[in-house]
Formats: sequence, structure tokens, C-alpha cells
Amino acid sequence: MATMARSFLQAISKDEAVAPPLRVVQIEGLAVLKMIKHCKEFAPTLVTGQLLGLDVGSVLEVTNCFPFPVRDDDEEIEADGANYQLEMMRCLREVNVDNNTVGWYQSTVLGSYQTVELIETFMNYQENIKRCVCIIYDPSKADLGVLALKALKLSDSFMELYRGGNFTGEKLREKNFSWMDIFEEIPIKVSNSALVSAFMTELETDTPVSQGDYDRLHSSTTPFLENNMEFLIKCMDDLSMEQQKFQYYYRNLSRQQAQQQAWLQKRKTENMARKSAGEEPLPEEDPSNPIFKAIPEPSRLESFLITNQVSNFCGQINGVAGQNFSRLYLTKALHEN
Repeated sequence: MATMARSFLQAISKDEAVAPPLRVVQIEGLAVLKMIKHCKEFAPTLVTGQLLGLDVGSVLEVTNCFPFPVRDDDEEIEADGANYQLEMMRCLREVNVDNNTVGWYQSTVLGSYQTVELIETFMNYQENIKRCVCIIYDPSKADLGVLALKALKLSDSFMELYRGGNFTGEKLREKNFSWMDIFEEIPIKVSNSALVSAFMTELETDTPVSQGDYDRLHSSTTPFLENNMEFLIKCMDDLSMEQQKFQYYYRNLSRQQAQQQAWLQKRKTENMARKSAGEEPLPEEDPSNPIFKAIPEPSRLESFLITNQVSNFCGQINGVAGQNFSRLYLTKALHEN
């Protein structure tokens, strides 16, 4: 019996050690509706909430969620938020609802979620939950007939770099790391029970098209494009400021290297004179000299995040513009007929 128990525990530990990679995030339809309702009610204020569910093999099941309260004052927010979270999970456990934390959700504005705060939140979650995700919902895309849900996680290579705190150019080249390797997007699958699916079938109308189909044909997307362009211009300004930091660093580095070469040449001349006079030569390195103090290289993390945002805004502009062209050609064909 003891042998069977030992082999069972060994099998469990082996399964945990070789856990399959996360392939899909399966969300209950009710949890999706809760997230959308919470984000829309407080838009454009950014809100967050807790995701509850189960981690089953390569599938992360999200079966429930609850919102975090929005407070105006900043005093004792963190402590109150933790107490609220624990109390909510205790209440859910008492009514036999899944209360295992699998991540969190948050709203965003035009997809501008790539921030240092998001990475820090991920790292805090990773200390207790090895496989957690963040569901991003963008309420501004709902007017375009788009369900803008996105499941994200940090890549293993980025977490290794972040723990080391070394985002210098040399380290990034050594790891072959680029700005596209920070986040990993996990496919989302919305699931419903058979009873809910049957109920939704009963609610369907007999008309072949719905209001959502008409909304998708709406060609006025000027505000969305304008906001994207404003965000894109701001990101380009931020990226230009980051590049100026690196230019300033390399100018200082070149100036320091020139000063070091001049100092070493002077020291070599002095040592040749001392050697001719029969005296001991002086060391050719002086750590106490300020010109030999290494200049810290700026972190490239912020520029990588800004580049991610620029890519996201460009993708959104390209997608909306392409859809508008399709609608215009369709409208033109209808008018001609």
C-alpha cells in the first residue's frame, strides 16, 4: 500500500513538473457578460476584477468573476482591496462556487494596456499562481460591432529577464529578445452549458439579420480613427524621448572613453619617465578616478512597451481602414445596382 501511495505521489509530482503549455482560455458566457457589464458601466474609467476558475491541463477554465470596487482616494486602497477579495472568495466558497484565482481582467482604452504596471501585476500573481492570465476588454470597440476580448500572459523568456533586472542592449542581443516577445496572446473560447445554449436558441428571432449586423455596416468610424491617431502621435513622442535618452547615454560613453584614452596615454608617458629615472611605474588603472566609473545604460523595457503600443495602434488603424474601404465598395455597388 505504501509503495502504491509513493508511486502515486511521484506520478503527481512528475505531472506538475511537466505541465503542458497553456493552449486556450475557456470562458463561461456568464463570466464574459459580467466583465463586459462592469467595464461598460464605468467607461472610460479603467476598472479591474478577479477571474475564478480551474487550471485543467492545457486549458484554463474561467467559470466566474467579480469586480474590484472603484475608489477615488488612494489611502489604504491596497489593504481594503485585499480584504474585499478575501471576503468575496469566502462568500463564493460558502455557496459552492469556484473560488480558485486564475488571473484578473481589466478594461482598456483603444488597446493601450502595455504598461510597466501590468507587468508588475503579472509578476505579483506569478509568485503564487504559476499559470495566470489577464483578460483585456476594450469597450470603445463595442460600437464597431467587435467583442474586443484578449487573453495575455508574460512569456517565460521575458520573466527570466525581468527577474534579472537587466534590459541592456548586450543582454537583449545575447537572448535574441525583441519587443514582440514580451506578451503571449492565448486564444479565447467562449463556452455555455447545454441549458443556456437551448435558452439562447429560444430567444433568437426569426429575422435573418440582427441590429448587430446593421451596426457592422455603419461607415462612420471617424472618432475611433481620430483617437487612435492621437494615441499613436503621443506614443511616437514618448518613443522619441526614449531614443534621446540612449543618444545622451552613447554621447557620454564616447566622451568617457576618450577621457580614459587620454588619461592612459598620459600615464604611459609618466611611467616611461619614471622608468628612465629608475622609479617604480604607476598602475595604469585608477578605480578612484571618476572617468573609470561605469555609466549605467538606460533600460530598454519602456521603449519596448511603447513599441508594442505603436504596433497595436497601427494594427487597429489598418484594420478599421480596411473595413471602411470594404463598406464603401459595397455601398457603391448597391447604389449602381
